[in-house]
Amino acid sequence: MNSELPKLIQGVAQLREILDAVRRRGRRIGLVPTMGALHEGHLSLVRASKAECDFTVASIFVNPSQFGPGEDLGKYPRTLDADLAKLAGCQTELAFVPANEDVYRAEHATWVEVGSVAEPLEGQCRPGHFRGVATVVLKLLNMVRPEVAYFGQKDYQQAAVIRRMVADLDVPTEIHVCPIVREPDGLAMSSRNAYLRPDARRRALVLWKSLRLAGELVDAGERNAGTIVEQMRGVILTAGDARIDYVALVDPDTLEPIEEITGPTVAALAVKIEDTRLIDNLVLNPKQQ
Repeated sequence: MNSELPKLIQGVAQLREILDAVRRRGRRIGLVPTMGALHEGHLSLVRASKAECDFTVASIFVNPSQFGPGEDLGKYPRTLDADLAKLAGCQTELAFVPANEDVYRAEHATWVEVGSVAEPLEGQCRPGHFRGVATVVLKLLNMVRPEVAYFGQKDYQQAAVIRRMVADLDVPTEIHVCPIVREPDGLAMSSRNAYLRPDARRRALVLWKSLRLAGELVDAGERNAGTIVEQMRGVILTAGDARIDYVALVDPDTLEPIEEITGPTVAALAVKIEDTRLIDNLVLNPKQQ
């Protein structure tokens, strides 16, 4: 297998020059936006792009505008050399690694605000988060101009926000959302998992256990959202230090809470174990009765 490192580009002008030449050859470009600290979840997105596109760009940028006061911007893992090696293993053609000043010029004053789908759940817990996410993703889409951009289902609401933005602003990029990749014991892969000490890592399994319980309850015929949420919370709280930001059953398109399950429903949760905030979700599909 070719393990040559991807071409590393920092400046936007050079990026556009290279991609314009790719485009002139009629090649389909895929973009995988990341904040680095790559794991198998990210690499699954790269492989999806490689399977569907002729040229894959992975961006690595720890976006300061999506972190709130007191969040982990300063300690967010930065592992560029290891990331480039992993991208090489997937035969990624180009890594776009801009500096802050390449993305946000000194006079930057324009922000993207997405409406109702950005307001619940993460929108309530992390004010301003999706403004930062939507702005940087739109900038990356404008810089790269890919035919397709790839995101993971683990950040379900983020994907919904980006889809809404792309539709509303007529951005000519397809958004593909790829399945969650889990560790063998079920924990959703996340760069923040690296923060967890071994005992906390074991306690974090309550997230996946609670989601599996939700699926089992729905499969057994339970349709009352309140009953399911209550039982999910009970499982999570068996981890003595768990602090729940939210456990919710929501409409898969609007992310509004539901009371009765009548069709596909997203079980979404955000929980702090030790000082690490983890999110996860599962799409529940009730059997038609």
